Amino acid sequence: MTTERPYVLITGVSTGIGFDATRYLIERGYHVLGSVRKAADAERMQKEFPSHFTPLLFDVTDGAAIATAVEQVGKLVGKRGLAALVNNSGISGTAPLMHVPMADVRQMFDVNVFGLLQVTQAFLPLLGAVKNCPHDPGRVINISSISGGLVFPFVGTYGATKHAVEALTDGLRRELSIFGIEVIGIEPGNIKTPIWEKGSAADTRFAQTAYAEHMEKIPDLIAEMGRKGDPVETVSRAIHKAISASRPKTRYPLTFLWRLSRLLGDRALDRLTKPAMGIK
Repeated sequence: MTTERPYVLITGVSTGIGFDATRYLIERGYHVLGSVRKAADAERMQKEFPSHFTPLLFDVTDGAAIATAVEQVGKLVGKRGLAALVNNSGISGTAPLMHVPMADVRQMFDVNVFGLLQVTQAFLPLLGAVKNCPHDPGRVINISSISGGLVFPFVGTYGATKHAVEALTDGLRRELSIFGIEVIGIEPGNIKTPIWEKGSAADTRFAQTAYAEHMEKIPDLIAEMGRKGDPVETVSRAIHKAISASRPKTRYPLTFLWRLSRLLGDRALDRLTKPAMGIK
């Protein structure tokens, strides 16, 4: 391992966006520290990337494991610090807001929002949020979603968490400017990743509700969105730009729907989003 490579930490690298971003950044001269939740995934990732990759074993909701990872990373990067933290870990799910179990809501917020902030707080000193920092300030890149600006039916809980991520991105960017730390949001649309290939059965928890017919169609609708999605490298390129640009944008929207959502009124957006999820 060459010590000249900048260090980038990415959460949730075992599959999908995190996995491809790891590949993309290693190929472009970075050393990636990637978090996984299972030892087996750490071993697999180390085999996939035998050079310039260090697995970190922690869940973004586990404060003690995060603290251990901070100590491990601090010893590795030394006075060079982290060039960037990419908050990629997250979970999704579909349910009508009228019936979604509150335990599901809390879990999604715990991972997508509280976990993101907990990891960011823990690693900020290694990104330069300290007095007399010996290295250039790093950057925080938050992987948000089109759902952070435009909420489709049955993904309201997920959309709420991504709206929160957008708010955290703005707040952190403005507050961390005193350290010179840039905070950047990336908003993908539908992205082709292996998760779409796994498929899923209809959620039978809502079979006795007025949304039963709609929920039966959700797996096929989501699978079709995935098949038509953009290549995962679209996100990897945006992550690289956010890290490497001398003056990065505050946001990198990766779908025209993000811009459209800023132009159309609520009623027009209702007419756009409802049919997409099977509501007439």
